[in-house]
Amino acid sequence: MISTDNTRDDVILSVEDLKVHIPLHDGAILRKQVGSIKAVDGVSFTVKRGETLGLVGESGCGKSTTGLTVLRMQAQTSGRIVFEGKDITKKRTGNEFRRRMQMVYQDPYGSLNPRMKVRDLVGEPLVVHRATSSRAEYDERVAELLATVGLLPYMAERYPHEFSGGQRQRIAIARALALNPSLIICDEPVSALDVSIQAQVVNVLIDLQQRLGLSYIFIAHDLAVVRHISHRVAVMYLGRIVEIGSRKDLYERPMHPYTQALMSAVPVADPKVEKTRPRIVVRGEVPSALRPPSGCRFHPRCPQAMEICKTQDPLMTDHGDGRGVACHLYGAPGSQAVTVGETWSAVTK
Repeated sequence: MISTDNTRDDVILSVEDLKVHIPLHDGAILRKQVGSIKAVDGVSFTVKRGETLGLVGESGCGKSTTGLTVLRMQAQTSGRIVFEGKDITKKRTGNEFRRRMQMVYQDPYGSLNPRMKVRDLVGEPLVVHRATSSRAEYDERVAELLATVGLLPYMAERYPHEFSGGQRQRIAIARALALNPSLIICDEPVSALDVSIQAQVVNVLIDLQQRLGLSYIFIAHDLAVVRHISHRVAVMYLGRIVEIGSRKDLYERPMHPYTQALMSAVPVADPKVEKTRPRIVVRGEVPSALRPPSGCRFHPRCPQAMEICKTQDPLMTDHGDGRGVACHLYGAPGSQAVTVGETWSAVTK
């Protein structure tokens, strides 16, 4: 079991056995519950101060739901979320933590009100939380926030449609920084941008982290982007974390068959490496979160599935240095991780 000790000074966020089961009802009047979608089903992890935890997996695996639940924008069924030493799942906590935890959304145009000027968009949190005492202080803070993300002060008088996608995402980041948060959840923040702009936005986030000591949960499906920005990576499948560990460990020696398949699917620019590297094909469709498979949830698609996988749910086991894997292959006789370090060294050249 991977430790989720939230008493350590370097841990800013601890999520323990988080479950989000969304009820399904039948009938317009009686509204009888006929089942529940297990969007998140027993997720545990920690985020350290100044660290980026990448959260990856296929669409529908529960990444965004996990982020929304940490922000208390989605109610959890059970579990515990401890942020800066306080259990924020308790009702008496209120909204005290909201100044310290913010979010950057996937679509920079959809998350910005097109009828508001940039000055009002960036400064809205200052108004809501009464963080400034005068108009001059407000304008000064907005100009400072725009400069922090690489935008000029005169741009505060423009509307969102007058900016490119990358600039709009910078505006969204500036707004997230308004109240000096310690944790920002980035939900696919570059997936809606051109490839040429993605690196610029990611570099802005890295620079801000180094200057301000921010912590990130970086939700994405682009493994190359996650590798660039993350210190640790958690891989999700059908509402569960199946593997978690340092960036180096996961990208160079993935252990879980699902992680191995994800890594092998990433194209490599070098044709020689691309031709010779191992290819792992995952067949079939992702099962429904309404009726997940018994035992290991990945077993119907796993090329290495055993009989035990069909009946017993694997526990997350600690493999040292914070590396955790939920798979019966460890230690099954003859099991081993696939080496893909050469592949990723070719990607980054």
